[in-house]
Amino acid sequence: MPLIMIWQNMEEYNKSLYGLVGYPLGHSLSPLMHNAAFDALGVDAVYKLFPLQEGELEPFFKDLKDEESPIFGLNVTVPYKEKVVRFLDNVDPLVDKIKAVNTIFINDKRKLVGYNTDAPGFLAHLSELGFATDEKSVAIIGAGGAARAIISVLCLIVERPKSIKIYDIDKGKAEFLVKDISENINIDIVETVNSIDDLNIESSELLINATPIGMKEKDPCLVEEGLLHSGMLVYDLIYNPAETELLRLAREKGAQVSNGLGMLYYQGVLAFQRWAEQEIDQKIKNIMRKALEKGLGL
Repeated sequence: MPLIMIWQNMEEYNKSLYGLVGYPLGHSLSPLMHNAAFDALGVDAVYKLFPLQEGELEPFFKDLKDEESPIFGLNVTVPYKEKVVRFLDNVDPLVDKIKAVNTIFINDKRKLVGYNTDAPGFLAHLSELGFATDEKSVAIIGAGGAARAIISVLCLIVERPKSIKIYDIDKGKAEFLVKDISENINIDIVETVNSIDDLNIESSELLINATPIGMKEKDPCLVEEGLLHSGMLVYDLIYNPAETELLRLAREKGAQVSNGLGMLYYQGVLAFQRWAEQEIDQKIKNIMRKALEKGLGL
């Protein structure tokens, strides 16, 4: 049976569907952004959440091949950005290097093409924040798909940081990540460390939290307050809540702070343009951003 039974509302079956694959997805604001764009453009489409358990991933992607499937585009989030690559027919050259996908376009022949819009989306947000990466010391916590994209793009650009240190509670995961990236990208500035203390956060100019720690109200802050300082940008990829405990402490220390809403916005615009196969105008981009901000009560 085709995937049609995943959605209960048959009215939506008559529309083109787009959506987000991952687990869990309760925090996601992506539907607000993309549905606002569809509405503004008068496109008969809807963006949904597809919270899939590990065992549901392969059947889901198999059913995407069905000519009756109404799904024509997807985003991919934790924990599947690397795992979905094997289901795709083609990938963008950047994906060949990064080996992680967060955007999928499905053409009229039901061929699945993978892109990574996280990497350019992150850089676009750093530029908006006025943060220059060249010769900076970077500390990253977490070794998932987002960290993979960030490390890869920071090593690919001309304005390379001076150093990148990465820590994950699963040391083997961090080591595998770095080794895997090194097969296609020069990452001589990247080093895995054994503890958060070894990240040398006190002398870092960019600290990135690429873990989900901070999404829950009772989550501990991964970084000791005394390591944070006013000469750094603290960037938490979490955007819901808008201010994690890490960002609150960093802000009180006088650091420049940012959550991941800007990265979500920029990667979302790039994903939408992949699906539309054309540039969208600034008015639509503004509508997308305002929808995200409204979703967070900003």
